Amino acid sequence: MKKGLVVFLNLALLFLLSVPVFSQPSSKSVETFVMDNFDKADGNEWTWTVNASRFIAEGYPKWGYFKGIPNSLKPLRKADDGDPMVFGVKTAFNRKGDNWFEIYPTKDDKPYEIPFVGSVTQLDFWVWGANYMYYLEVMVRDADGRVHVLPVGNLAFNGWRNVVVNIPGWIRQHSKLRSGRPDMTFVGFRVRTDPEEFVDEFMIYIDQLKYTTNSLSDIFDGYELKDTDFSNSTSAPGSNTASSSNTQAASQNSSTNAGGK
Repeated sequence: MKKGLVVFLNLALLFLLSVPVFSQPSSKSVETFVMDNFDKADGNEWTWTVNASRFIAEGYPKWGYFKGIPNSLKPLRKADDGDPMVFGVKTAFNRKGDNWFEIYPTKDDKPYEIPFVGSVTQLDFWVWGANYMYYLEVMVRDADGRVHVLPVGNLAFNGWRNVVVNIPGWIRQHSKLRSGRPDMTFVGFRVRTDPEEFVDEFMIYIDQLKYTTNSLSDIFDGYELKDTDFSNSTSAPGSNTASSSNTQAASQNSSTNAGGK
């Protein structure tokens, strides 16, 4: 009895091994995209600009690219990468209160929103704090056109810190309407001062802005056809004329029948 059971199990195992196994395509492809490493001022199609609230001191804000890099990123540099750079801003306000300034990308001297790829789960970047009780925020615009302000945290620390911002699942990242915005976009950073904090000569630096995303979330079999241009395609010839002719003929027939009565 036991011998027969062993033979049966061996045959069943042999059958399972002989069945061809077909790989199934994955619906997820988690990738990390570097939005800007700030190593070159002209490294992207956009540049960075700073705007501030009404009580900004004369001559401020000041911004530019400066040599520097967080220590944790130094081992990732290659010999031919050149000098590492970061983006820095210096501000000063004339009075305490609800002051703020924004760091945002521009293109052709106009605000430019950087489109995301796929369905984003989190933003990741390095920020240099000056140990002021200022509050950092990230702004994104969803596929419906609404801007969402995501809190990052305070800047009451010295030196570099890596921060991760989770993107809430309730933010609509892709539009179902062909006439709508195709994807969520990155609007910029905003820094707010604490009403009781000093407002003289604050500095902040940002480096290695990237995001993690499921790059296949909006990819489906035949997705390339959704943007097909039908402007040069064939259309029904004289469809409007034929419709008009049929309407006129029906009207004449109706008049003839009325006259016959």
